[in-house]
Amino acid sequence: MARIVAAALVMALAIGSGLGADPAPVRGATPDLTLVTSTTYDVLPDEGRVAVTVRITATNRLRDTTTRRYFFDQGFLNVLPGTSNFRLASTDGGKPSVKVSSRSASGTLLRLVFGTRLGGGKSMSLTLTFDLVDPGGAPDRPIRISPSLVSFQAWAYATDATPGSSVEVRIPDGYTITLGRGPLDGPTPDAASGGQVLTSGTLATPLAFVADITADRPGAYVAGRRSTTVAGRTVVLELRAWPDDPGWRERVGDLFLRGLPVLADEIGAPWPFDTTLAVQESLVRGAGGYAGVFDPLRGLAEVSYAAAPGVILHEAAHGWFNGRLVADRWIAEAFASLYAETAAAALEVPITSPELSAVPPDVALALNAWSGTATTGEDAYGYAASLAFARQLVAVVGGDALRAVWVAAAAREPAYQPTAGRRETGAEVVDWRALLDLVQASAARSDAPKIDGLWRRWVIRPQDAPLLDARAAARDRYAALVAAAGTWQLPPVIRAAMRAWQFEVADRLIADAEGVLRQRAAIEAVASAAGLTPPDALRVAFQAAQGLGTPAGEAAAELAALGRIQAAEAARIESPTVIDRIGLLGADPESNLASARSAFEAGRLDETLAAAAEAEAAWRAAPDLARGRIISSVLLFVAAALLVGLLFQGWRRRSRARTH
Repeated sequence: MARIVAAALVMALAIGSGLGADPAPVRGATPDLTLVTSTTYDVLPDEGRVAVTVRITATNRLRDTTTRRYFFDQGFLNVLPGTSNFRLASTDGGKPSVKVSSRSASGTLLRLVFGTRLGGGKSMSLTLTFDLVDPGGAPDRPIRISPSLVSFQAWAYATDATPGSSVEVRIPDGYTITLGRGPLDGPTPDAASGGQVLTSGTLATPLAFVADITADRPGAYVAGRRSTTVAGRTVVLELRAWPDDPGWRERVGDLFLRGLPVLADEIGAPWPFDTTLAVQESLVRGAGGYAGVFDPLRGLAEVSYAAAPGVILHEAAHGWFNGRLVADRWIAEAFASLYAETAAAALEVPITSPELSAVPPDVALALNAWSGTATTGEDAYGYAASLAFARQLVAVVGGDALRAVWVAAAAREPAYQPTAGRRETGAEVVDWRALLDLVQASAARSDAPKIDGLWRRWVIRPQDAPLLDARAAARDRYAALVAAAGTWQLPPVIRAAMRAWQFEVADRLIADAEGVLRQRAAIEAVASAAGLTPPDALRVAFQAAQGLGTPAGEAAAELAALGRIQAAEAARIESPTVIDRIGLLGADPESNLASARSAFEAGRLDETLAAAAEAEAAWRAAPDLARGRIISSVLLFVAAALLVGLLFQGWRRRSRARTH
């Protein structure tokens, strides 16, 4: 609650008189009458009230003269709104009294009647007491005083421009205290009451003092279980409310149970908890504008005692959007807010969402820079800007594309999947980079520039822009490579580099893969010309490669084998002559070539090389072998003839000798 008027507005009556003269007319007293106060706020949770004691020192700053005397007998004091049971006492005699002059949202104006005249230069002590009572009603009411929760505002009181007042707040032991505006020191142990005390010290400007005090002391929770069906699964909630706040359990539980099925339909991903989800009433501290905290490890949603419907649905959506699904704070908050709006519309529940129009522009920051140590202003911007981003994203890609994103994220399926076959899994929780990849994988390719623009507008810091530039270039090369590969799947190492945003590595690998695909084209062309079907080994090596050296080596080996087959075919003697047949005696190059071709199609490249080489060698050697064989045969014949001649001549000589 804002303090609209001054905490202490004093008006008094000054009565001046000369000796034997009629009373002087009434004149304004301030600053002629000053009030310095010491105010104590005693918190009484079991009674549902704060007992306020204001010890007032009233001083008449005017001085009597020989002809005129000055007195004050009443004044006006503006105290906190919502106060009651006013009493005024004095130790200086008289019968002081207090009456309510008027009430407004900015305060309660009291008329203080001193019960005696306060003369010039004199001071008097007054004690004003009143109660600040918990009125009940709305859970977010500004005054709430109960055994579980204390929430109220404390003011200091004084005359305008009068220093010296002080404030003391006493709270029973066992409460955890949170201070807003102040300042107040403490809490420290209060020996008098056995509780805790906070003190302001002497205030130089009391009318500027406003303290926001909140304290909680949850007792044993009153718990109850309720269930609903979420995407075909039974979800059990354990609703834990403070003992003195039974309405919270019904209010929050009803909206959770109505909201979860709607959220499941909109988000698309399965409900991620197998165990009971605890939803617990709390005083949420440091929530940066959202009165709720979700702890996925404990399966616990802490929801503020005064949470509005939008916050309740926001926390329900955190059942999906938490550290188990997304890594960045802004992503979780963006889509918890977005789907809270969607569910509220479906349920016809009016909510208030964070809007940029309510945030000072000087606290703007990149969503990537929004951390848990942000200032209050930065938090306000973070909630509003992340929701603005989410609204614009769903407007570009549509709800179905986003549902596909969350289904993939929940299944740990990264972007850059193979174009066919089993989907790859094992991804980490989604950060801003993986989210961009998944969104663009699910959306139409024509939307890619718009999506990239949203990341540049809302998400990235200036130093991240070159990374997006490198990504855009790498994605173009990657898409071209996928198209060039056709039915072949890209090597896992390329997909891994793209997912890790290692674009220099990806560029090198893509260049190597392009080289292999060029080799594939050459192999296919040569094989087709030879009437051959290339083996599957290159595809297998390419698709399983952790480096492109293996498929490149396989491609080189296949080209070498085809070259050997071509060489053998080039050496073939199409119409062998008698001489050629002589040269080929004992060889069967056609059979060798057929073996080489069969071995190539079966992927047995060593066998291909050997058989083709043998066929080529046989054909190329045939003429020389034939000539050698013919010459050898002639020489052999001549030698044989000579031998026969010599033998015949020897026989004749021996025959003649016998006849003589």
